Amino acid sequence: QVQLVESGGGSVQTGGSLRLSCAASGDMHRRVCMGWFRQAPGKEREGVTTVNVFSDITYYADSVKGRFTISLSSDKNTAYLQMNSLKPEDTALYYCAASPTCSVAKADFPHWTWGQGTQVTVSS
Repeated sequence: QVQLVESGGGSVQTGGSLRLSCAASGDMHRRVCMGWFRQAPGKEREGVTTVNVFSDITYYADSVKGRFTISLSSDKNTAYLQMNSLKPEDTALYYCAASPTCSVAKADFPHWTWGQGTQVTVSS
């Protein structure tokens, strides 16, 4: 079992910054990959970024490259998402996720465990 508890999020204006946190616990083998997904109203859930907690290899969606950064605490139990230069199109419900592998950064990958989600709203 893996448990994920998110914090952070909120409302900012265009160009602002926010940091999300995700505290993870449970079977380390089931959370080799930590990631962030997002879902805007009327749209499918999409992968934003992932990190392999052992290799530190990261993946970023093209839409967030250069603006978002995923990182881990030294004990590998907390994942952070630093979001800079936020745009209105970044508005979404952001989910922390964990899986045994980073080979698939798609929301329909059946091995993701999900957090409860935290809202990010960017106003113009």
